[in-house]
Amino acid sequence: MSQLSLPLRLFILAVLAFSVLYALPNVLTAAQRQNLPAWMPDRAMTLGLDLQGGAHLVLEVELKDVMQRAYENLEDQVRVLGREQHLGYVNLRTVDDGLELVLRDPAQLAVLRQSLAREGVDIATGSDGEVRLTYGDSALQEMRRRALAQTLQVLRSRVDQFGVAEPVVQQQGDNRVIVELPGVKDVARAKAAIGKTAQLTFHLVDDSASNGTVPYGEMMLQEEMNGVKRPLVVQKRPSLTGEMLTSASAGFDQYGGPAVDIAFDARGTKIFAQLSTQNIGKRFAIVLDGKVYSAPVFREAILGGRAQISGSFSTEEAQDLAAILNAGALPAAVHVVEERTVGPSLGADSVKAGTLAIAIGLLAVLVFMGIFYGLFGIAADIAVVANLVILVAVMSAMGFTLTLPGMAGMVLTLGMAVDANVLIFERMREEIDHGKKPFAAMVGGFQGAFSTIIDGHVTTLVAAVVLFAVGTGPVKGFAVALTIGLLASLFTSITLVRWMLLSWLRWAKPQSLPV
Repeated sequence: MSQLSLPLRLFILAVLAFSVLYALPNVLTAAQRQNLPAWMPDRAMTLGLDLQGGAHLVLEVELKDVMQRAYENLEDQVRVLGREQHLGYVNLRTVDDGLELVLRDPAQLAVLRQSLAREGVDIATGSDGEVRLTYGDSALQEMRRRALAQTLQVLRSRVDQFGVAEPVVQQQGDNRVIVELPGVKDVARAKAAIGKTAQLTFHLVDDSASNGTVPYGEMMLQEEMNGVKRPLVVQKRPSLTGEMLTSASAGFDQYGGPAVDIAFDARGTKIFAQLSTQNIGKRFAIVLDGKVYSAPVFREAILGGRAQISGSFSTEEAQDLAAILNAGALPAAVHVVEERTVGPSLGADSVKAGTLAIAIGLLAVLVFMGIFYGLFGIAADIAVVANLVILVAVMSAMGFTLTLPGMAGMVLTLGMAVDANVLIFERMREEIDHGKKPFAAMVGGFQGAFSTIIDGHVTTLVAAVVLFAVGTGPVKGFAVALTIGLLASLFTSITLVRWMLLSWLRWAKPQSLPV
């Protein structure tokens, strides 16, 4: 503790040099950052939603849709099983929480059990061959987990497609997702694009169905042409789905209106070719989230695996739709349960207020330490400034987003930065009161306060880690700033201040310590 080794002194200088370089872009304008030499970092801290404006959305995922689709797929599986295993049944139907059917031969129940053994399906039987199929709790829980994970992935991809800088997409609870879009000005457009389920399906149209009558295995949708809606009966099971898309791009149809050109993968191309070849002269409906966008006629076989979605939408809507289709469909519908918008002017006011708070806090700490501890207080002041520079540099280098609570964390660390020095200086005074010489009193001050400093920083660090682990959004920003500030203050108090004071002591050789 009496002196610092050469490697440690070089390490301190390296940390300070790194900090100055990475903190510098934060005090430069965008034009000045662009003119920096190539070897210098030019990345400033990214401002969070509350500092630059934008939208904060909480989306709720309709997991019931996932369950319904799972039982519809199970129904298809049972139909395939019936054909392959010669399973006789009647009255097969999907209900809200299961699948029901009646076996013609109850003895075939063993075939059904064996075939569905790996699907996590519970089978209950009743009288006269009645069978009810339901997914078990573990299977349902796994479906919900996968659906939520897929929702997060698709939403992140959609946000990236719209070019939002430093977005936040994270899970909240069992069925909610938080989406933060800093800098977004058209919140309504972003909300509509991000929240669209984007389930794209292609259905053959049954033009022979009479008005008001929907045959079994078909459903009625609404087709809108020139502002007029009319019923359209289509096959319930889609012939093709958006999962087989490889790309989507905004373009124009043959009449010059906005459209979206889509291309299928190899499997989709084959299915689309068969569909168009076998149904020349018939119509097929292009349906997105239950809405018919267009229902063109197959004039000829389409072998290239390409199609076009046209309808009454603007160029912006066509671009958004292409971006959504490229990002993929959500596994279930989502709806906004909470929305908060921060205007750019309010964000600018928050930046000014936060900066002013940091400046006032820093000045107050510097003045306090100078008054109460004199020359040693000046050394502590230098460490406080270094601590702030290190904090800004690390947050810039690691790409952390600065929020208003994060700025509060920075103000808090200014006080924490001198707390360790106060403990050291007070311990030095105790050593002097016990009659020790200046050098021994200084060494004893650092040694005696060391364990207390570590205890104080560790306990606060534990709280910061817990805040980061369980908190969301702004709370995480506060925890990040507090954690980095704590580590920086620990570094400056036990290395930088000690180096400065020991160097002064060896140079000045005072008879007493001015503390």
